[in-house]
Amino acid sequence: MSSVAVIDYGMGNLHSIAKALQHAAPDVDVQIVSDAKLILQADRVVFPGVGAMRDCMQALNQTGLSEVIQRVAKTKPLLGICLGMQALLTDSEENDNTQGLGILPGHVVRFSDALKDSQNNTLKIPHMGWNQVHFVPHPLWENISQDSRFYFVHSYYAIPDDASVVAATTEYPDAFACALAQDNVFAVQFHPEKSQAVGLQLLNNFLHWDGQV
Repeated sequence: MSSVAVIDYGMGNLHSIAKALQHAAPDVDVQIVSDAKLILQADRVVFPGVGAMRDCMQALNQTGLSEVIQRVAKTKPLLGICLGMQALLTDSEENDNTQGLGILPGHVVRFSDALKDSQNNTLKIPHMGWNQVHFVPHPLWENISQDSRFYFVHSYYAIPDDASVVAATTEYPDAFACALAQDNVFAVQFHPEKSQAVGLQLLNNFLHWDGQV
């Protein structure tokens, strides 16, 4: 039986993610772990997160999990979710320019408070709720229809240095990167565990992905 480690560093709705992973692929052993050895032994790794970037990076650095995630990113399939995606980049505007893991070169910026839709209505920050995802070909989109709707909750978004790593975009109101893919690393801004059938399909795809594109 293959295994997936959900990284526990004190932030994120880990049991919700673990339950969704178990539902998506009952044939996979799902473990919520903080021990570096167990994370590195797993076949695949999920890096979730909610909350503030500064708190996330402090927890990762204090526990030594920053180095573990950087090792995982070079060796096996890694899925970053929400704040877990943002932490993979170089830095974030949040909390006075917090340094990230630097696995995916780029920056995390805040949505403008002056966003308007096509009818000139002010758009709320955070971007919260269901929104369409327009993707480019990748194994993790298998059996998911183009422009399917996923569930978002965030005030910051990623701008990678290399546009070729953008695996999907969402409009709010302009297009922003909502999924990034580089080799065996895949990261999403939305919450697949809250996105019903399409979210479960993406998790299932990840749990059977060999890290090849």
